[in-house]
Amino acid sequence: MQAAQTGTAASGATTQAATQPGIKPTVMRILLAISIVHLFNDSIQSIIPAILPILKDTMRLNYMQSGIIVFSLNMTASIMQPVVGLYSDRKPSPYMLPLGMGLTCLGVFGLAFAPNYWLILLSVVLVGLGSAIFHPEGSRVAHMAAGSRRGLAQSIFQVGGNAGQSLASIMTALIFVPLGQRGAVWFMLVAGLAIVVQMYIARWYGGYLAAHPRKAKSAAARAVSPTRKKQVTFAVVMLIFLVFARSWYHSGVSIYYPFYLMEKFHLSLEHAQIYIFLFAAAGAVGTFLGGPLADRFGRRNLIFFSMLGSAPLAMALPYANAFWAYVILLINGLIILSSFSVTVVYAQELIPGKVGTVSGLITGMAFGMGALGAVALGSLIDKFHLTVVMQMLSFLPLLGLLTFFLPSDRKLKAWAQEAEGAADK
Repeated sequence: MQAAQTGTAASGATTQAATQPGIKPTVMRILLAISIVHLFNDSIQSIIPAILPILKDTMRLNYMQSGIIVFSLNMTASIMQPVVGLYSDRKPSPYMLPLGMGLTCLGVFGLAFAPNYWLILLSVVLVGLGSAIFHPEGSRVAHMAAGSRRGLAQSIFQVGGNAGQSLASIMTALIFVPLGQRGAVWFMLVAGLAIVVQMYIARWYGGYLAAHPRKAKSAAARAVSPTRKKQVTFAVVMLIFLVFARSWYHSGVSIYYPFYLMEKFHLSLEHAQIYIFLFAAAGAVGTFLGGPLADRFGRRNLIFFSMLGSAPLAMALPYANAFWAYVILLINGLIILSSFSVTVVYAQELIPGKVGTVSGLITGMAFGMGALGAVALGSLIDKFHLTVVMQMLSFLPLLGLLTFFLPSDRKLKAWAQEAEGAADK
């Protein structure tokens, strides 16, 4: 029965592709499903910083212990992503997706009922591992379902995660303030629903692998010249550095700009958070729009625009009054995160056949380094004045000039055609 369904789906896709030569079909239902799971995954991940003030009070934690909880989550979720991606590139495993969410569900149960600090840390690590499994595999599913619209596909996938991350403040007010630590148990229902959706995705994933068997690489295809390897390695390092700079700026504004507003304009914390909400909401819109725009105007061009287009507004932000700060943050969030999904697609095309590994590097390792950059900013604020550090932060988008050192989209396409030609020999 399942084989028949797979065959029908494959033949339907073939028929559609045949009617439009060179155009691969986009499986929108799978893209929407994996985006919804991304929303579930990242909303669950966001409950940890949301519940942190409650854990700090009930377990009498100091600031260092509280910081270790967040650090454990970020580093587990970030560093393990390339490891998972490397494994799944060699051995694609459709049912890793529901398995990862099962670990997340177990971690959420621990968060709700853990009686001490060490069990809280263990629970956080389980949530981080579940997230580390999901992100490279989710990005792989988006890549497979994209057809010829890879930018759009990654945008749909990534915007789910951005929406999930933005729910932290809402969850704090509606769930954790009235219910306390036990409120986390409700997210087991979210994880359970995510597992159901992922089982559906895993069946499609397995059918896709059966319909598109992997080809063994020939000796000629493996014999990539040392010069080409150096070019690719340099481009990957440069791309990770650009993502790091973007993440450092985004984290710096999200975490420390509210304190700047409270100090300079004497705003309340609630009022200051409105600015950050606008910045994050505009970023989610930018993430969605960036993929289709990159499909039309080029990936490297969009990355360049994302960084340098935001630079003038970033440099003006520390000097803006309370009104213009609204405007600048709204526009800048839209621009600077427009390359969020595009960098992933660019990296996948830079290293064909390593979808999981490069997705893990870009969305995992690079963003983990961005989190460390935010910690470094905090230490600079302790040493210097908050205003001085915010002014220093505003120059980070200028590093977008380094985009000129990335290979053009045309060059990436030529490299891919050269590799395909070598594989056919």
